[in-house]
Amino acid sequence: MILVDTGAWLGLVDRGDAYHARCREFFRHNREPLMTTYPVLVECVHLMFNRIGVAKTLAWMETLETQGVSVFVMGSDHLLRITALMRQYDDLPMDLADASLVLLAEENGEGRIVSTDERDFHAYRWKNQHPFRNLLLEQN
Repeated sequence: MILVDTGAWLGLVDRGDAYHARCREFFRHNREPLMTTYPVLVECVHLMFNRIGVAKTLAWMETLETQGVSVFVMGSDHLLRITALMRQYDDLPMDLADASLVLLAEENGEGRIVSTDERDFHAYRWKNQHPFRNLLLEQN
């Protein structure tokens, strides 16, 4: 399973995005299951409405369903860990979407991610010790 961050989704759908070609190639060739979180989806929809419009954003959401993208559901039992992560990385700062992806990595034991965020996911550690492997930035 590969985790997907907001920037990768935006890069995929926004032809004007600096990462568009790289994101398009990743999603076109990827054959592994993808998973994201609701905070990432909320952030995506908010940004996509302004960048690509409502109709294209809704079409993107429908594509997530048809492509079988999984969405991790956080519960109230995750709030303490989310808050601890955001406090730990408050110098960056870490937002809720990023914290939810670190939590997802911890819950599933998977640190492969697709993100356009070159700084933060280089600094974050899941389970406080494991670095993320950003597959998007490994591409040529």
